[in-house]
Amino acid sequence: MSKIDMVRAEMMQAMKNKDKQRKDALSMLLQALKNKFIDKRADLTEEEENTVILKEIKQAKESLESAPENRTDIIEENEYKIKVYSEFAPKQMDENEIKNVITEVLKELNIENPTVKEKGIIMKNLMPKVKGKADGGLANKVLAEFLK
Repeated sequence: MSKIDMVRAEMMQAMKNKDKQRKDALSMLLQALKNKFIDKRADLTEEEENTVILKEIKQAKESLESAPENRTDIIEENEYKIKVYSEFAPKQMDENEIKNVITEVLKELNIENPTVKEKGIIMKNLMPKVKGKADGGLANKVLAEFLK
């Protein structure tokens, strides 16, 4: 079952439950997935679906951060969107899992004592392995701990 079908089913359930806020959030997510489907003119892969979902979560977080403190309606709406969208997002890797992947990459590249100069090549090999599974900022932070 594709994410489009899953989101559509959840949206229908929200409509039956008369949960307008959830229905609206799911409707926006469904539209984003459909737009990507239309742009590609073919079925989306799971990775592409996850990318769309993570992009929507990121946009909601950015809206949340830029909202004025007195606009509680915007803040609540974006917090709710993040909560709903996260139900469909892939499980994100934690720091330990990222450390394990970095260790594998360092072995593949035969780098025992990584330096700041080698960061670019390490990130180039690391990001395809964690794309969609880990936040790039967190991966960068964890890698910084390895560098000398």
